[in-house]
Amino acid sequence: MARLLVVHHSPTRSTQALLDAALAGARHPDIEGVEVQVVPALEATADDVLAADGYLLGTPANFGYMSGALKHFFDSTFLQVGGALDDSGGAGDGSGGGSTAKRPYGLWVHGRYDVTGAVRAVGSIVQALDWRQAAEILEVVGDVDDAALESATELGGTLAALLT
Repeated sequence: MARLLVVHHSPTRSTQALLDAALAGARHPDIEGVEVQVVPALEATADDVLAADGYLLGTPANFGYMSGALKHFFDSTFLQVGGALDDSGGAGDGSGGGSTAKRPYGLWVHGRYDVTGAVRAVGSIVQALDWRQAAEILEVVGDVDDAALESATELGGTLAALLT
């Protein structure tokens, strides 16, 4: 059975609502043969990443960046899951072909005013992991409305369906 790993930091009603909608999509009854594993970012491990076939990430945008919890997730798993570093010690270009290379991922980000920095930061890291963006990034600025929840449901469903 394929496994979709959902790694999130959902400390607010808004981010929790996006998580719940994404999970509803990923667990849609028409999608069979996919186990959805949900792990808070501060608890996710390299073993979780290595055991998964695809990834769905969720974070608030805090001070122009991803949450500290999601950053901790990447910091604590990056090298163990095949991330590449360049000569400067920064994230490499993803050409290293690590053990999780080419696996699909999706991302949702919620911010009050701007999500640009958070999206860019996550994008840089997953590029170095050589993960493949499998759906349009869901960027939600301001209130989480019905359209955002519908998009989150579609995102979760898309990622799960790709693994069947």
